Amino acid sequence: MARDLATEAGQLLLRLRARHGFAEPDVLRTLGDRTSHEFLFSALGRLRPSDAVLSEEGVDDPARLRARRVWIIDPLDGTREFAESGRVDWAVHVALWENGALVAGAVALPAQGSTLSTVDPPWLPQERPSGQRLRITVSRSRPPAFAQRMATQLGAELVPMGSAGAKICSVLLGMSDIYVHAGGQYEWDTAAPVAVAQAAGLHASRIDGSALRYNVADPLLPDVLVCRSELSGMLLASIRDGADLDSAGPHAGG
Repeated sequence: MARDLATEAGQLLLRLRARHGFAEPDVLRTLGDRTSHEFLFSALGRLRPSDAVLSEEGVDDPARLRARRVWIIDPLDGTREFAESGRVDWAVHVALWENGALVAGAVALPAQGSTLSTVDPPWLPQERPSGQRLRITVSRSRPPAFAQRMATQLGAELVPMGSAGAKICSVLLGMSDIYVHAGGQYEWDTAAPVAVAQAAGLHASRIDGSALRYNVADPLLPDVLVCRSELSGMLLASIRDGADLDSAGPHAGG
């Protein structure tokens, strides 16, 4: 159901984009957020009336904290890119949290013509091609301060991109190796793509290595690391070293 709803919401957004055009990007962003939210919220209310919903575009009902099942949705992830002609890095996220864990999720990439989900997660090769340069996807507008140092340390290439869902999907599809972010995200930004990433066998955690937790009182979830499992130890150490540098005083050695 997560896959079908995300896909259908994505088709609505494609039609809206084509009908409205890009002359008024602020209006298009507002229409996109509202149209997708209203569709998903209405559909979930009809199909799963006893479940709670946490949506970026909805009012947060504290009753969700007592619910057994909570749908965590981002009706339009990458709103900025949605309103830019030619951009394909925007997405629709639909995830289901149940009894403490993400149990289903789907990320529709409408402008790329695909939906990735826990129904049939992408197959990842056992090993990366030897000698291939690492590619790290980061936010177009708010890359973490340590990202460039980490890329330099690892000899990696930074790849700016829009939607968090599109960035995690780029790792799932082998177009990049790592997604890292710090600052300014919420549960709905990562719930669905993290569900798919974990189903595919990727590592997904906070940037300090701790577990990602969903359906908590404060939906702020500001940082995330998604990567191939064999890279996680090296990357977490690199992030930790960068944080140590950031907090060092003016007389610190090295």
